Amino acid sequence: MDFLPVFLRLQQQRVLLVGGGQVALRKARLLLRAQAELTVVATTICAELQTLLKSPHLCQVRSFQDSDLDGVVLVVAATDDQLVNRRVSALAHARKLPVNVVDQPALCSFIFPSIVDRSPLLVAVSSGGSAPVLSRLLRARLETLIPSAYGTLVQLLGRHRDLVKSKLLNTQMRMRFWEGIINGPVAELVLSGQKEKAELLFQATLNQNRFKQEQGEVYLVGAGPGDPDLLTFRALRLMQQADVVLFDRLVSPEILALVRQDAERIHVGKQRSDHTMPQEEISRLLVKLASQGKRVLRLKGGDPFIFGRGGEEISRLAEARIPFQIVPGITAASGCAAYAGIPLTHRDHAHSVRFVTGHLKDDSCNLDWPQLVQPGQTVVFYMGLVSLPQICEQLMAHGASANTPIALVEQGTTPNQRVHTGTLSTLPALVSSKNVQPPTLIIVGDVVKLHEQLRWREEGQG
Repeated sequence: MDFLPVFLRLQQQRVLLVGGGQVALRKARLLLRAQAELTVVATTICAELQTLLKSPHLCQVRSFQDSDLDGVVLVVAATDDQLVNRRVSALAHARKLPVNVVDQPALCSFIFPSIVDRSPLLVAVSSGGSAPVLSRLLRARLETLIPSAYGTLVQLLGRHRDLVKSKLLNTQMRMRFWEGIINGPVAELVLSGQKEKAELLFQATLNQNRFKQEQGEVYLVGAGPGDPDLLTFRALRLMQQADVVLFDRLVSPEILALVRQDAERIHVGKQRSDHTMPQEEISRLLVKLASQGKRVLRLKGGDPFIFGRGGEEISRLAEARIPFQIVPGITAASGCAAYAGIPLTHRDHAHSVRFVTGHLKDDSCNLDWPQLVQPGQTVVFYMGLVSLPQICEQLMAHGASANTPIALVEQGTTPNQRVHTGTLSTLPALVSSKNVQPPTLIIVGDVVKLHEQLRWREEGQG
């Protein structure tokens, strides 16, 4: 993050604008909308800007002087003279004044975002000065998604905020009350212009909620193999509703960032020989948090029902009569194979696919090997990095050719994805010579031959 997005209160605050052309005019309009006390200094000031400022003394038709910075709280430079722009920037930085030099991010301590104005609701979009046209296009899209009456809705919510806080003392109850108002008939009445009816319904809803005990719930959500774009719409919606999230080590930081910002986060990740929290304790914690009336998000990499132990967790919830929802995720086999350009089934190479785990409960890899070497199938091993030599050895010992194609997908679907290919006899040595980082997925079968032909993503470029 190159710039921290903030909103400044400029009412009755002195602001200096250096420049008098069309670019300065656009900035002046924005600053005046924020009710700033604006002074413009420029050798030439366009007529529109002079008219906009109304009072002649606010337009200083002269060169910029150091003393112009006295008493101001914010500075904008919008001239076509680079020496002047640099001088304004240097002086403002020396005085620790926020300064913006239009279209020159390197000289700025703040930048102007593209704004969707539904005052008092504001939505700001910024590319950090790198792609202002893209920011404007995104703003245009948001304009179509946010009704103009949202400003009226915000005013209603603001008027009653203290009242709700006084009547609903529990933070979770307040959160759910507001969500019900915003997503329910009160908001619909406001948006349709029926403000008086909305006020009456708001009061009635508040009185009902004073005595309502909210029940907790658990959301068992598959986060997919790593790429945030592979999340489902339902997963995103529940991630924004949760009061607390329990997540494992396979959930990428980019996905975790999409969880509601004020939700409590609890890392319960497990990896080989290092269980941050035992499975039984995780199940107990889900029951405990939901029993407190909280909406609990159990966020798991991949799909919770494919080597995700989701069945164990919901069994405990069902025993405790805790409501739960299950949101499938794209399992690692499907996501990683697709991003590696390796179809798991193919008419000419494989008519079936098996998913197995390369890391069992007792740290062994005791699988039904004769079934895994059958012709015409693809075998996918989850959690098999450490067991790779044993997997290859056992497959060959039970009849698989040493030349059987095999691929290890490292950190699949993420910007760090790498695909290592070889044969059962060569891949273990190849992988041991590289600094392979989990999570990994192993794909065995003739379909691996298609990787070079069908690969569509450059490794390490996201």
